[in-house]
Amino acid sequence: MKQIQNESDKTVQADTSKRNPRDIAENIASEIRKNLTLQTDELHDIVNKQAVILKENAGKVVTWGIRKTQALTFYLVKLLFRLLVFGTVLGFYLFDRKELTRVIHQPFFHEITLLHLVWAFFMLIMIAHLVPNNRLTMAWQKARESVYRPVQDYDENKMFRYAQIQNIGAWKVMLVWLSFNAVFGALYLLGVIQSSDLLMLSVFYFLSDYICILFFCPFQTFLMKNKCCINCRIYDWGHFMMFTPMLFIKNFFSWSLFFTSVVVLIHWEVNYSRHPERYWEGSNLTLRCSNCKEQTCQIKKRIAQKKNPSPETERPV
Repeated sequence: MKQIQNESDKTVQADTSKRNPRDIAENIASEIRKNLTLQTDELHDIVNKQAVILKENAGKVVTWGIRKTQALTFYLVKLLFRLLVFGTVLGFYLFDRKELTRVIHQPFFHEITLLHLVWAFFMLIMIAHLVPNNRLTMAWQKARESVYRPVQDYDENKMFRYAQIQNIGAWKVMLVWLSFNAVFGALYLLGVIQSSDLLMLSVFYFLSDYICILFFCPFQTFLMKNKCCINCRIYDWGHFMMFTPMLFIKNFFSWSLFFTSVVVLIHWEVNYSRHPERYWEGSNLTLRCSNCKEQTCQIKKRIAQKKNPSPETERPV
């Protein structure tokens, strides 16, 4: 038995000694190539999987990302300012309502106070809406001839039909707004609420104006059905709505603000009646999404998409 085993070992040693070192090197290289091929395939699979994941995430970023345009950033800053104003007035309203009432009714021409600065601030803003102003948003500037880019051979019948539908929506908004605020006016005249309550309501409208622009607008959603503020038929009604409660407070401060806001509204309506073609994207290229540089509707649209995940399609012109 030992003899057989010894002969077998000698045979193996003989076979091993007969191998060429070159053959051994080729075998080793072959094994290395096999291992590299396997590792390369595995790496390729990993890269493909990661590419798919990145593509999906990139799609989500495109769908939900917000592009910070200059106009949108400016609007957000103004929203923070309005929140600060609202919080300050709310503090007086909750903890020192008598002082707030005194400020409202103090004689306007008696002495210079903070009231005059607030009044001047709002008056200057409204005057800016009555004169040519390149710093205002395109939602306001669309009324100007200088930014009007006519669509070639647009259908005038469609344009007038669109204007008619928008006018009906505007009258609905006016009816709802006046009816809603008439309740507060009646309560004030009956002595149920005070002038400080009406001022707080105006400040709330002051804040809500930018909430409607950036996040959610009930007039746009339920009555006007316009797709964005740039196309809004009643965009320059904001000051009139803001100062509607001031109509019921009888002093120079409140009435001057309210009736100036009425002038702004009339100015807007006259322009609309004279040039309805400037207010419709079907006749004005400036109002189309592809030409919009402001993109202030992004947050509002993302919120709407989150509530209704169905793909958004642009309305036909």
